[in-house]
Amino acid sequence: MNSSAHRAAMVGLVVTVLLIVTAVVVPPLFDWQVWPRVHLDDGTFPPLHGYPQVKVGIGTAPAVLLAVASLRWADPMARRLPWRRLLLVAYAAGLVWLLALALVDGPEGISRVLGNPTEYLETARAVDDVPGLLRAYVSRIPYDAPEGNWPVHIAGHPPGMVLFFVLLVKVGLGGDLAAGLVVTVIAATLPLAVMTTVRALGAEDAARAAAPYLVLSPSAVFLAVSADAVMAVAVAWGMCCLALACRAGAGRGWPWAVLAGLLLGYVVMMSYGLPLTGVLALAVLWLGRGWWVLPVAAASALAVVLTFAAGGFAWWEAYPVLVDRYWDGLAHQRPGAYWTWGNLAALAISAGPLVGAGLGATWAARREQADRVVVVLVAAAVIMVGLADASQMSRAEVERIWLPFMPWLTLGCALLPERWRRPGLALQLLTALLVQHLLYTSW
Repeated sequence: MNSSAHRAAMVGLVVTVLLIVTAVVVPPLFDWQVWPRVHLDDGTFPPLHGYPQVKVGIGTAPAVLLAVASLRWADPMARRLPWRRLLLVAYAAGLVWLLALALVDGPEGISRVLGNPTEYLETARAVDDVPGLLRAYVSRIPYDAPEGNWPVHIAGHPPGMVLFFVLLVKVGLGGDLAAGLVVTVIAATLPLAVMTTVRALGAEDAARAAAPYLVLSPSAVFLAVSADAVMAVAVAWGMCCLALACRAGAGRGWPWAVLAGLLLGYVVMMSYGLPLTGVLALAVLWLGRGWWVLPVAAASALAVVLTFAAGGFAWWEAYPVLVDRYWDGLAHQRPGAYWTWGNLAALAISAGPLVGAGLGATWAARREQADRVVVVLVAAAVIMVGLADASQMSRAEVERIWLPFMPWLTLGCALLPERWRRPGLALQLLTALLVQHLLYTSW
């Protein structure tokens, strides 16, 4: 098994690296304008929504120090620490990793993104009538909306995300820096939710093996202060609640099932693409042998969706309008012949190229009963990514848009052979440092 896993992991890594290199080289080599960004004056770096910019900042030293320390201690600690202490250490290390990478750009690395007028925060500050916001939401999605159209991120998502920032504004955390710190603190819980889900499904060893790769993922570059990180966290904790409900059983697990439904229902109100996480939810229920959870969670999720509809925002009415606006914008200039596979390269950069090796190892372990939990969850993640890519509703920018899928793909790294673990983690850490120090990523 170890030799077959090694070969499969090597094939996966080589294919992933070739995909990334091809996606970077093809547009300039063939003078192909693929429109990764609206403004091209500063240059581009497809498949990412950014451009080359070499920089060093106050976050550089702590990021490098944490990377070096992690190569020495991350794996032993993940294996040996008591579970609760492991979660505490994982959270602390993940938060430092997120903040250090963001601060390579200085304090602006935390405040800049959310302060952009195209993001949610500026609109949230102007909201003084939430029912009015919901009633007018769909009518202001089109470019030619009589009352003026929403900025791109508001128009491109249901109102759940902007309402999150409205709440931050109302409690006094609506400044650019304050909101960025809140989002980062929330984003650091993502590995904990995924690890706890895997453990609740009976695979604690796999959760421990995956921990270093989840906590120190290159996706931290895009998770810090990205609103999509909040979506990823909501998805992960929703899955965790499903798994906990399955483990507790029908008698004691129903509160977890209700909470799972509320979280996942709200996730649908945050992004039009996240109903795809239903694939992952079904995988969790199948692994947990808790089909009784499905009607309870589904009813709770439906209650969230219908509450929004009663308030004036009906998801099923908004989505067709959003599709029209999407194709009226930059998307129609982005060639599908490139972005169908360029998206996958952007995903590989954000999640880290080792994810390709993890997919190979997962394939090699597909018949191993001991690895069943990881294999099924990774397979669900692959299906979600495939459906999202096939929809053609995410041409470019998936390094952040697909953040909710990435930790579940990363779980495959838990199945890598022992000799892969430290070099693999080094590759992930180096990827994150290079992306943050050599590129302006826009996020």
